[in-house]
Amino acid sequence: MTTTTPANRFADYFVICGLDVASGLEPDRLSGDHLHCPPLERPYKSKVLAHYPESVSWNPFDKDAVGMLCFPKGLTFRTQRHARDAKFHSFIITREDGSRNFGSAYIFFEEVTNKRICSAMKTLQTMYLLDTGQSPKDSSHSDSDDSPIMMKTIIPQGEGKKTFEAEKDKLYVTKCICLMTQLPFVRACRNFLKQMHEAVAKSPQPSLPLESYIYNVLYDVPLPPPGRSMKFFGVSSPIVCQRPGTNELPLFDFSLWEFFRKLGTDNVLKIFTCVMLEHQTLLYSSDYNKLMLVAESISALMFPFTWQHVYVPILPASLQHFLDAPVPFIMGLHRGEEGRSELLRSCEGNMCFVDIDDNTVEVPEDVPVFPHREELSEELCALIKKYNRMFNKDVQTSNRSYPGTPKKDNSNKVAGQLDSGTGSWPNSPKKMEILQQSEAWMKISNLAKKTGVWDSIEDFADDVSLKKDKAAKDSKDPSLVPVSEVDDLKFSNAVREIFLNRFVHMFSSYEAFVIQPSQDMEAWLNNRESMQIFDKASFLSDQPETHLPFLSPFTETQMFTTFVDNKIVSQWEETDPYLRVFDDRIKMINDEPGDPRTPTYSQCPSFLNTEMNIEKRSSFIDHTASKPASPPAGQFEPATVQMGFFPILNQDILNTEPSCNKSKSRENAKWRKKDRILQHAEHLQLSSDQRESTAAERNAKQWLRYLQEAKIKSLRQPKLSDMSAQGMVQTNWKFVETLLKECKTKTKKMLVEKMGQEAVDLGHGEVRITGVEENTLIASLCDLLERIWSHGLQTKKGKSALWYHLLSFQENEDVDSNRSSDVKVLTPDLSSMTIDSDKSATLKTHRRKGSQGRIELPILKALPKSLLHDMRIVQQMTNIKTEVGYSRAWVRLALEKKMLSAHLKELLQDSVLLRQLYKRYAFLRCEDEREQFLYHLLSLNAVDFFCFTNTFTNIVVPYRLLIYPSTKFGCGTTSATPWVSIAGQLGETGVIEIQKGCLDHCVDNKNLGVLTTLRIGHDNNGMTPRWLVEYVLVRNEISGHTYRFPCGRWLGKGVDDGSIERLLVAELVHQTSDNDDVVTCHTPPRSRSPSSPRKSCDQVIPISSIPEIQENLGHAVNNLVKYFYKPEKERGSLSFLLCGDHGLVQCLESVFLCGFRSSRLFRNKMFIWDYFEKVKTNFENSLSGNVRRPIPEVAKAGYWLFCNLLNKINAATETIGKDGKFQIFICVGVRDHCLHRWLPLMANTTVTGQMYEENSFLRDPALTKFLVHIINTLNEFPIVLEPSVLRGLEM
Repeated sequence: MTTTTPANRFADYFVICGLDVASGLEPDRLSGDHLHCPPLERPYKSKVLAHYPESVSWNPFDKDAVGMLCFPKGLTFRTQRHARDAKFHSFIITREDGSRNFGSAYIFFEEVTNKRICSAMKTLQTMYLLDTGQSPKDSSHSDSDDSPIMMKTIIPQGEGKKTFEAEKDKLYVTKCICLMTQLPFVRACRNFLKQMHEAVAKSPQPSLPLESYIYNVLYDVPLPPPGRSMKFFGVSSPIVCQRPGTNELPLFDFSLWEFFRKLGTDNVLKIFTCVMLEHQTLLYSSDYNKLMLVAESISALMFPFTWQHVYVPILPASLQHFLDAPVPFIMGLHRGEEGRSELLRSCEGNMCFVDIDDNTVEVPEDVPVFPHREELSEELCALIKKYNRMFNKDVQTSNRSYPGTPKKDNSNKVAGQLDSGTGSWPNSPKKMEILQQSEAWMKISNLAKKTGVWDSIEDFADDVSLKKDKAAKDSKDPSLVPVSEVDDLKFSNAVREIFLNRFVHMFSSYEAFVIQPSQDMEAWLNNRESMQIFDKASFLSDQPETHLPFLSPFTETQMFTTFVDNKIVSQWEETDPYLRVFDDRIKMINDEPGDPRTPTYSQCPSFLNTEMNIEKRSSFIDHTASKPASPPAGQFEPATVQMGFFPILNQDILNTEPSCNKSKSRENAKWRKKDRILQHAEHLQLSSDQRESTAAERNAKQWLRYLQEAKIKSLRQPKLSDMSAQGMVQTNWKFVETLLKECKTKTKKMLVEKMGQEAVDLGHGEVRITGVEENTLIASLCDLLERIWSHGLQTKKGKSALWYHLLSFQENEDVDSNRSSDVKVLTPDLSSMTIDSDKSATLKTHRRKGSQGRIELPILKALPKSLLHDMRIVQQMTNIKTEVGYSRAWVRLALEKKMLSAHLKELLQDSVLLRQLYKRYAFLRCEDEREQFLYHLLSLNAVDFFCFTNTFTNIVVPYRLLIYPSTKFGCGTTSATPWVSIAGQLGETGVIEIQKGCLDHCVDNKNLGVLTTLRIGHDNNGMTPRWLVEYVLVRNEISGHTYRFPCGRWLGKGVDDGSIERLLVAELVHQTSDNDDVVTCHTPPRSRSPSSPRKSCDQVIPISSIPEIQENLGHAVNNLVKYFYKPEKERGSLSFLLCGDHGLVQCLESVFLCGFRSSRLFRNKMFIWDYFEKVKTNFENSLSGNVRRPIPEVAKAGYWLFCNLLNKINAATETIGKDGKFQIFICVGVRDHCLHRWLPLMANTTVTGQMYEENSFLRDPALTKFLVHIINTLNEFPIVLEPSVLRGLEM
């Protein structure tokens, strides 16, 4: 047995997967719960039974991945009464480094002879029948297996009732043989695996042991070089495969004829457009091979672009949760018992759903039309008509008839397509199905089974096909590729050439817009994320107007970015093979007369050259691999083959690496000799220019240097200089208009995304934005600004044109040397205003006289608003290393401070500097367009952005804290030591002690993100610790965002509810104008957080009416539901929805206060927590047995949970008052989904009758039912509470 070098092998592994008898019958739990299904319809766990060889160094064997993809939905069991057709599918394994490994799986049924497995299946069948209320005897058949009536029960797979009777039925289980290869030779692998299976399924037995054929394909069959064909040997006939050359389209071994036959031209173009724009694409079919066919076909039509996101053509059932991934993907989902409605996903509005079996495609509403779509469709239809005559089939190319041809009446044709692909496109019933419906045929089949002629009806079909195959073999040379296969390859090649021709004309001038870097490769790769690599705006301005809806989003995709990256990297390394072919095609059309960028449609030229290569490789085999040979006699014992069972092979034979001998050098010499002969023959047919090009390619270094010099030369002489003056003006004007239009679109998109429903109310409902993250929008805006500042630049210095302009402006300004640029020491302006929401006057301080002297409230001074101040902040950020990074950080900071338009206006007012930096036609020197541009940016001030705060999470931010106590006598001071703890979306400060008497405090802390809560308290020491706090202000000294934390409650024992610490919820303070430092807040000055302010005990508490309480509670619950249905990065603060103004806690407090008798019947002021304590005592008495009436077990559990939670809160929260305890109780009850169960139990106690009036929520059964129903809607959501809400308690 000869060998080849390891990296040059045709196949890496041969794998056997199936049922592990030793482990028994295990359900595939990862595929979901299938206990409601009959046992024969349930998936069972499969295992890799063996793989050969054990491992290869260049491709480590992934046992889990291979096993999962061989049986994506687990093992399947059948009986002799069900169809057991063998099936084939291929699959792909993508490694972590992005490389791919290809697999081909052939699945067939084997009889189960293990009694333990049959007994287990019988037990499962009995349990299922009992669970469904059936008797095991009901499923038994009164007729014997030999009766014609019994034979009528042979039904196609997926139809009828699947039952198993151990006494009468034979049990079959799926088994899989798989071949792992380096390249996707799908046809060759399918033929080899099919012959391997037939070797054990049919007689006569092969002359050699199975190990010989597998050893041959693993070690003796080489990987054919590019542009060559190869023949190797299967069990029964030779197998031919061919590999395209380096100047041809990449290897694609699927049938595009089948692809168009199943979907049609119109649907193919719909799917193709969605995939090119990187929409999520979900393929849906009951056939795994169809999933691979569609996925690989779409990927092949994308050439020269490659899909860069998640690519799983066959998604195992255990990984279906990946469908919720918020990233672009192409996934294939196997059609199961679930319906189409059960597959709905949250992102389905932006998903392309392809039902392959039903030939339906659902695309998003905003998908643009592919350029020249109609002309492309007509060209494809004409090609299909041509090959339809060659295949001699009646073809339906799309959902409509061909252009120029009369429509055909398909009303009598069956809608479904043949899964096997052996029939014509409009199906006719299968012959075997017709035979199965005949009673006479069933009697003959039954007699044949009794005499042992065949075991099942499938054997007859196989015998017929074998005879046909034998006749075909006798009539022609089996070494030659069938004509139908060659025609199929030629058709696939022609379709791919048509799509490639479209891309060649669309991007024929793309190289002129690639921004080549000036640094070396290592520096470029290190700064790649912050680099601008393609002048998208200039490119789009050069395209026809009708193409922009598609090209504009396509140039933003990752596949296009990777394509441009490969173009830039090609100046340092070997050119990407896809890119080389694409550039060669562009060069071909550029050499032809006429402008390749003409707006008219150009059909693909003749496919003669590429078709000739296919025919040449098919008719003349370049290499024939060595034939399989018997293993050395006496050294190894081959596995014993039993008819109908594929055995576990001898691993000693297949794991033994062949020794290197002279055969290896002989084989390599044969290849080299043949290559020299063919290259010489091809060289004689080349022109002089082509010979020079071929010679240049042989010297890689000189060729790469030539390409680099050519690129530099082309960049120095852009095509703009070759245009006339009028053409230049028109082109630049169109470019300026495009930039302005793009700016308007981006700002509008950002506003609509941030404003949400309010934007729809304002009339922007036609703009549909789904799931767009804020960071993506800001990055797109930064990219737009860079392109605007790069247009018309005299001399670009640095990597960022905007930052270069800012630095030039900074140099020209006389900056005061006394102004510090330290972020931690921010000097305020002289102008300042006192923040008081109920007084917009110019009063700056509040004073009162008392025994302790004069108290002055703090003043919040305005931050500097200069452009240079924000530049200094960004320049001091040590984690930014590039100019592009500085530029984007400055844009984000200015946008968050609502100063972007003002800063850029200040920058552009320096007309002298503007003339120095930019040419006359530059966008920034077009005054009208520049004013409109600044106006569009000014509109972004209508919403709040946190793009700087949420991006730079590791910086240290100074926070300024101002406490505003009550100005009433004896309320504004405290003898205790105050403390605060600030929490945000990114972290928490911990306890910060504040000096006594200090109301203005600054603290430096790691970025907390958007502030959510603040907990304030004191140690309750001194003579007068009681303290009435109105509200607290916290300002981010970098971004300027100010948060107001309303309180309006006492802190101290013996007053109010006795709490010495309170949780306050943040509300963002909005500025009234850009030029005014006065800030306002929509919250009333005495608004309580988390609940409304309480009156004194001798006053009647104003309670809202019951309908108002119901409405407020409905809004609070609805806001929580909407919170969880939003994408994670678009959600707000959950703490605010729970504990803030009009939050769930406040609404439930109104519920418990409605009809509460505290103020009138009880001498001391009662709180809701006092009612809870009494209910707890009542529950404890019931649990202890002091109540005679019987208590259900469910109620006992509710009693115990209620009492346990109250005991934990009382034991762990000594400093928190009764209202604070009530807040924790509600939050924990909602989180643990217990609150809706406690309310009926509380309503049924005698305590409720004593403390509530009859018209209260807890005493009215209808209102109690309303409470339970509305709170129960929150049970399906996982509520996670911030540590600040629970005060760090372990609950």
